[in-house]
Amino acid sequence: MPRSKRPRRGGRDNDRGESDLSALLNGWKRTEVKRGVAWWVQPVSSSQSVKEYVCPGCGRTVDAGVAHIVAWRADGPLGDAADLASRRHWHTHCWRIG
Repeated sequence: MPRSKRPRRGGRDNDRGESDLSALLNGWKRTEVKRGVAWWVQPVSSSQSVKEYVCPGCGRTVDAGVAHIVAWRADGPLGDAADLASRRHWHTHCWRIG
């Protein structure tokens, strides 16, 4: 019987699995428009939240271990690097009502 040339599922090629994972993780980031400004919004799970931040919406602390939102401008005039450096961590509720 001729040998199949299709790769097997459990093969040695892990590159595809890693690229699928990174594509899945990058898929959580989305763009939202608030008050005429485009923002990149990325949720942070409670297991990923390891530091405390001050929420710009309410001025209270976003504690470590609390799921929240990270937002930064998608169309800032100073470029992507400056926008990413000025990202802010919001309580999910504060982001929704803000």
